[in-house]
Formats: sequence, C-alpha cells, structure tokens
Amino acid sequence: MKNQPLKISLFYCSNSLSSQEISHSAKSIKDVELTSISLPCSGKVNLLYLIKAIETGSDGVMLMTCATGECKFLQGNMRAQKRTDAVADLLEETGLGRGHIKYVRLSAENKIENIINEINLFSKQLQSEDQLTGKKTKIYN
Repeated sequence: MKNQPLKISLFYCSNSLSSQEISHSAKSIKDVELTSISLPCSGKVNLLYLIKAIETGSDGVMLMTCATGECKFLQGNMRAQKRTDAVADLLEETGLGRGHIKYVRLSAENKIENIINEINLFSKQLQSEDQLTGKKTKIYN
C-alpha cells in the first residue's frame, strides 16, 4: 500500500466548484490519485455512477455539493446526500463498509482550503481502514 497512491473519485457540482479549483487543490494533495467528475448539479448524480467508481478501482468516492441554501436547482444537494447515504448502505451490505464514500457540503468561504482539508481527511480515513484490514480493499482489479 505504501507504494501505491490512494485512488479517490471526486464528483462535484459545477455550479459551486470549477475545474480550476479542483485541479489547484489536487496539486496540494500528496499520495492521492484524484479523478474529478463534474456534474451539472450534485443532485444529478446517479447511484450507479458512485458504485461504478468503486467497482473500477477507486478506494473511495467523494461527492462535493454547494452550501446549504445555495443550490441553483433548489434541492439538488439534499438529493445528493440521500443518494450518498443509499450507496453507503449498499457498501455496508456488501461488506466493504460505509467509510468508502463521503458526502461533503462546502461552505462559501475558503473553498480551496476546504477541498484540500476534506480530501486529506478522507484519505487518512481510507488509509486507517486499509491498515485495520491489512490490505487495500478492491472489488475489481
């Protein structure tokens, strides 16, 4: 595990974050291979997209949404949270564990610092889970 970076798939709302903010944040994060996927609204994320990211090799999946009350589609971030919870339930049922998916509602201030902090916290969480099991958990190689 020490030789391979963690793979994290980051789904984000294009109304609250730009690809430049994501790429700038990714440069500041060590030992993480970040794949970013822009969504027109976080509420448009499909359960299958989140599950497929893990099936195809991601160690973890993050979904970043706009701040409370900031959704341009009114309730997109609330739908996104429900979908993330549903995937976490499915992952727990399969034995992988709820800790491989994380929902993050960003605040309007210090976005880049918040992104970096959230990704670092999530990667530490994933690493600690891998250390408990003694291996990186993958569904498919």
